[in-house]
Parts: sequence; structure tokens; C-alpha cells
Amino acid sequence: MDSRDNKVTPQGETVQILVEFLEVAITSIVFLKGIYPSGAFERRRYMNAVVQRARHPELQDYIHSTVSGLLPFIQKGLVERVAVIFFNGENIQVERFVFKLIVNQSYKSKVENSDLEFALRSFLIKLSVTEPLTKTLPTDCKWEITAYFQTLPSSGTSKDAELWIPTDTKQWQQPPIITPIKSMHSQPLSLQLYLEHPSLSEPKSCE
Repeated sequence: MDSRDNKVTPQGETVQILVEFLEVAITSIVFLKGIYPSGAFERRRYMNAVVQRARHPELQDYIHSTVSGLLPFIQKGLVERVAVIFFNGENIQVERFVFKLIVNQSYKSKVENSDLEFALRSFLIKLSVTEPLTKTLPTDCKWEITAYFQTLPSSGTSKDAELWIPTDTKQWQQPPIITPIKSMHSQPLSLQLYLEHPSLSEPKSCE
């Protein structure tokens, strides 16, 4: 990992590691789904695991800027979930990878980076073998990163808040089918990763 400011609080350091991890994990998900040619990515090592890094500047910037923009809101405990959502050509959701996170706001003890990174690395390893659990995407699919906030941040209090607007995504009307992928629970951070698919009774289109 890169060096960090010694003045960063233990809780703040946990959030920095989490945001770095989310950027890598989301890139891994997009690679896994095969939306782009394999040449759009390059192999790298992160947390002692082989991962994929986006080579295309626009793709890399979208993932980096979106996830980095969440950092102040995660620090304040405003973010409940971060999802990578895939849509078909009619803009209907067909699959969601969801990261459900809880950062202990009162945790003041020293964070053991090696322990935290070991736990997060297991998510990256698990992601690399989850393809059989996922759906085949249509050729005209789209995707986006969506954050679910406990309360919508005020644009007047933070420049980063201006980047986040209420979504107009068509939501599923029925509870989704949930497939757990990986979870961890610790004092500084609890994290769950799971797949969501529309239930069999879900209407094929929304009015």
C-alpha cells in the first residue's frame, strides 16, 4: 500500500483502504462481466492478489472519480450500499453486485492494515470465481455505479455532493433473489458482497 498521512485517524484510514478496495473490486466486476474487450484491462497485483486495472482512460476515470467521491460520505456514515448495476437495452436492471458496508464511526484503536487487507483480499479472490453465479448479459447492456445513502447529502455542504443526484433507474417491483458472495465483520469495518437478480415473478417491463 502507499504511504498515508500520519494524522489520518484510524477510522479515516480504514475508509481510505475501503475506497481503494472498492475501486479495484468494481473494476474486477466489470472485467468479469466481459462488457469490454480483454485488451481494455491489464493485470496488476493488489493486496498480493492478481487483479485487473482498466487501461481505457475514460473507463478508469469513471470508476476512480465515482468511488473516490464517496470517501467523505463513507467517513460520515452516510453510505449504506454501493452497487454495480447492469441494464438491458430497455434500461431494465438485470443484475446488481452490491457492497453493503458499515464503518464503525467510534472506532479509535490502531487499524492493523495487514489484517484488514487480508480480509479484503479474500473478496477479490472470491470475485474471480463468481462467474457461474452471474447472468449472461445482453450485447446491448449498460452499467453504472450507484450509491445508496441513508440521507441524501446537501449540495450546499460539499462540492462532492454535487456529483450525486437521485437516480431515475427503474427499480424492481418484487424483492430480488439474493446470492451471497462474501462477508466480513470486524470492529472497524463490516462488509458484505452479494448478487441481486430479479425474482421470477418480476414484470419484464415497468410502466
